[in-house]
Amino acid sequence: MPIVSPPPEMPPPGPGYAYRASLIGSAHRFMLEDDGISWQAGRRSGKWRYADIAGLRMSYRPMSMQSRRFRTEIDRRGGGRIVVMSTTWQTLALMAAQDKDYRAFVVELHRRLAEHGARASLVGGLNPALYFAGAGVLALLSVAMAALLVRALVTGEWAGALFIVGLSVLFGWQIGGFMRRNRPHAYTFDALPQELLP
Repeated sequence: MPIVSPPPEMPPPGPGYAYRASLIGSAHRFMLEDDGISWQAGRRSGKWRYADIAGLRMSYRPMSMQSRRFRTEIDRRGGGRIVVMSTTWQTLALMAAQDKDYRAFVVELHRRLAEHGARASLVGGLNPALYFAGAGVLALLSVAMAALLVRALVTGEWAGALFIVGLSVLFGWQIGGFMRRNRPHAYTFDALPQELLP
């Protein structure tokens, strides 16, 4: 009986990740390969070498149905952007978190970029112009709320004052967390912003 040698072992596939950006669209799929990231979003697909990736931007993007929602934008030199979200649509009323898989994918992407000597800019938070415009609007709203509170206290409208205080606390808790996490800043391959990871 002839001796049959076992087939050569194939290298395991690289880490992958997939999510649905909407109920009616197809899934966005990503695979980290030896020399680059391959992706498919609907009818569009491609493969970008790690050396061609120009930048990554990580941010926190909560929604009403999912308060723990994170986003990573990947930009390529010469144009092109792909977006990786930490949540996926399952039903009309359910957006599911994929915290563990998203985190593993994003961490491994950074590791491979560093390993291949990529010169990508690494940015956390919102675009500075958008962030500071939002901060200005919040400052104006805070002044207006403080003026309303003072007026309610002076006129003895205790129920109105209590309502303003409660609304301010709730608003400050939700918006304050969003602004704190999305403060624009640079980071490095070996020190990812933990507040922008699930």
